[in-house]
This record gives sequence, structure tokens and C-alpha cells, in this order.
Amino acid sequence: MKQPIWFLFIALISLSSCNDDNKLRLEAQKKEAQRKEVIFKTINKGWDFQSAPVNDVAQNSLSFWSQWRTFMDELSQKPQSSISAFQKKSKALTKKVTEMKDNIPDQYNTPSIKSRISILLTNVSLLDMYLHLSQIPAQKVVRQITEINLELIALQREMDKVDMKMKIPIEFGETEMLQMIKDTARAIPSTVTLPSNTSRIE
Repeated sequence: MKQPIWFLFIALISLSSCNDDNKLRLEAQKKEAQRKEVIFKTINKGWDFQSAPVNDVAQNSLSFWSQWRTFMDELSQKPQSSISAFQKKSKALTKKVTEMKDNIPDQYNTPSIKSRISILLTNVSLLDMYLHLSQIPAQKVVRQITEINLELIALQREMDKVDMKMKIPIEFGETEMLQMIKDTARAIPSTVTLPSNTSRIE
């Protein structure tokens, strides 16, 4: 008679512990869902990119620089549904900036523009990294969006500077002077041989 009572007692304890485990699991899932909802709302509120060109040069470059145009189009489309939508968008933005870096038009193929695009790529890659962490730092994501906006403005201003430099007319005799400088640079040997010191110190 004692054995069935012990079995009944053990069965009741195991059932109550299973119920406690289920309650704890459900509570943990509820907290995780609430945390993800807060993260989503924070990112959704801060996801505001400067997708409109800030000057005429940037606007005009949309017509002949297709990678710039597709990147700006991608920026203007805001994800709506979930955190995974933001993750997909950040991955797409990284791809678009990489394509833009690899296909710079000749007139903008200058060190200053290249460095601005590289900085933009770094910031977009950081955004993508933050969004793919297991614990997403929502405030860092929002700050990174602000950094991307600042770099976008800096890139467009640099494009404007390059365009203004191209519009400066060449003065009379400037091309001849530049050609003479190039010829002189070619005439001077690049390696200078110094006399070797043959005397020994004893």
C-alpha cells in the first residue's frame, strides 16, 4: 500500500513542477516579446534617413549615376513589419553602397569622394551589424542612422565641391605651365645616387 502512495506523491510533485516550468517559460517568452516590441518601436521611430538630395548637383547625379539613384531609392523605402524587415533592409543598403563604391563616375572618381563613400559604407555596415546582433542595441541603431545621415550630407557637399572645381575656367597658359611641370618632373631622375664614403674609420 505504501508504494502506490509514494508513486502518487511523486507523480503529483512532477506534475506541479512541470506546471511551474511551463509558467516560467511562458513568462520568459512574454518578457522577450515585450522587449522585442520596445526595440522595434525604438528603431521604427528612429528610422528616418535623409533620402532626398540636399543640393542640385546630387539631384542631377541621380540621372547619370544609377548606383547612387538605387541607393537613394532604397533609403526612401522604410520597412514596416518587424525587426527582420529592418535586418533585410540594412543588408540591402550595405549591398547598394558597395555597388556605389565600385561604380563611381569619372567626374567623381576623386580621393575625397572615394573616402566619403568608404565612410558611408563603414557606417551602413555598422548599422547592419547592430541589427544582426542577438541583443539588438536599439539606441546604437538610432545613433548610427544619424551618423549615416551626416555622412550622406557630407558626401553630397563633396560632390558639389567637385562640380564647382570642374566649372572653374582654365586660365590662358595654364595648360602649357602644367605640361612644363610634368616634363620637368620626368626630366629629373627619381633616384639620386649619393657618393659612397670609402674611407674607413679605424
